[in-house]
Amino acid sequence: MPRRIVVTGLGAVTPLGLTVDDTWTALLEGRSGIDHISKFDTADLRVTFAGEVRNFDPGNYMDRKEARRLDLCIQYALVAAQQAIADAGLRMDNEDPSRVGVVVGSGIGGLMSFAENLEISKSRGLRKVSPFMIPNMLVDSAAGKIAIDHNMQGPNHAVVSACATGTAATGEAFELLRRGDADVILAGGTEAAIMPVVISAFDVMGALSQRSDDPPAACRPFDNDRDGFVMSEGSAILVLETEEHARARGARIYAEVIGYGSSADAYHMAAPHTTGRGAADAMRMAMRKAMAYGVRPQDIDYINAHGTATRLNDVGETLAIKQVLGEHAYNVRISSTKSMTGHLLGAAGALEAMVCAKVIAEGKIPPTINLHDQDPECDLSYTPNQCVEAEVNVVLSNSFGFGGHNACIMLRRYN
Repeated sequence: MPRRIVVTGLGAVTPLGLTVDDTWTALLEGRSGIDHISKFDTADLRVTFAGEVRNFDPGNYMDRKEARRLDLCIQYALVAAQQAIADAGLRMDNEDPSRVGVVVGSGIGGLMSFAENLEISKSRGLRKVSPFMIPNMLVDSAAGKIAIDHNMQGPNHAVVSACATGTAATGEAFELLRRGDADVILAGGTEAAIMPVVISAFDVMGALSQRSDDPPAACRPFDNDRDGFVMSEGSAILVLETEEHARARGARIYAEVIGYGSSADAYHMAAPHTTGRGAADAMRMAMRKAMAYGVRPQDIDYINAHGTATRLNDVGETLAIKQVLGEHAYNVRISSTKSMTGHLLGAAGALEAMVCAKVIAEGKIPPTINLHDQDPECDLSYTPNQCVEAEVNVVLSNSFGFGGHNACIMLRRYN
């Protein structure tokens, strides 16, 4: 059997709460984190709502002077990382720092810092641009800053694959640990790009829900009346480590990572392939690796779907699940937690991997809210509107992104 990799710590800053516990409680209760945008005036926008992180004060977690120098994207990641490290009981003074790494990605990176400094350069001149602009806008800066703050000298990079980023980062961390390049990896994603130009850009693509009159009901995965995704922000970080390392330090283990797959549709920059072929390829790759740990496709109990509530994604994902699982697809519980969190873009997959670890640990499956009139083409069991208690041993989480990127990660109960 290959080296076993386990999840020992979780951290999250999301539209549902500033901690994992607050986020998890809201998910189980079927509460939406989507509301009208408060960050800026939306008068010129057609879509006026999003999944904002609310009541976040960086001064509660870091020096205020330092916080002013850091893009919000990096701030979210630092806070989620602090939580995950504390949750895992990881003490760096007991670790070989060269064996502890960070793989944290972002779909967009520090776009707020870039936009702010572009405005400064136009209004006040190029010499007034911030010396912190470049480190703030780089997608790999969150991973670098986490490593600096915690003296983590092992493998360190950012994964970028649009909305598949968080899942891909977690999967690449899994592979780093399996091949022996580290003992511990902090893995995840972060995003902070709720800005007028970004909302407008997604809107003119036809990707966003138009339900400004009822934001909590806007995201409707697998529903016949769905009309697009809801943009969100936040960060989720997981602590992954080798089984032997976790056991040696007496760590609490949430779940075991057993599979990771990555693929490309090679079809279209913004639309998924109509047959779901790339999604199916990523799932098959993850399942092939899981078989080395003795897990078969028919052992899967739960799938956290990408489930964006766009017309094409939900049908394509449903087709892909049926392709790879056959008749077993109809026995699997599925849910899209994006119905409550919105779409955290590069952080979405990491948050959903966290959800999968909690589902295994607590035996509770969050619902897909706003699912009242199921699309006949989406004919699987999507856990509508109410949390379900169930023994869950094997889970799969899907993420798909612009550019045709697909990623899938699998977890199981640790024995």
